[in-house]
Amino acid sequence: MAEIDDRITDIVSKDDVVLFMKGTPLFPQCGFSSRAVAILEHCGVAYGSVDVLQDMEIRQGIKAFSEWPTIPQLYVKGEFVGGSDIMMEMFEAGELQQLMNEKNVAKAEG
Repeated sequence: MAEIDDRITDIVSKDDVVLFMKGTPLFPQCGFSSRAVAILEHCGVAYGSVDVLQDMEIRQGIKAFSEWPTIPQLYVKGEFVGGSDIMMEMFEAGELQQLMNEKNVAKAEG
């Protein structure tokens, strides 16, 4: 299990914002992942994504790593933020955008 935790730690430290999701940003494979992508697009931040459907070790390991049972999962500057419901609540309250600004997250290009 330590090996998968090391892989996940490496993944979440590579980008300011990382979304573990089902599918890809262009082709989300569930409604919750689609909503999470839309929220990040509205925030205008650059982010990396991991398709958990392509790696069963990551799919199971991320749940233990964050102690959160569902996917998608959002990480900002290596810290777990939450799933799509928490993302939506934070976005609607302006808290997600504020967090991105406070953490000096890179903006999306273009």
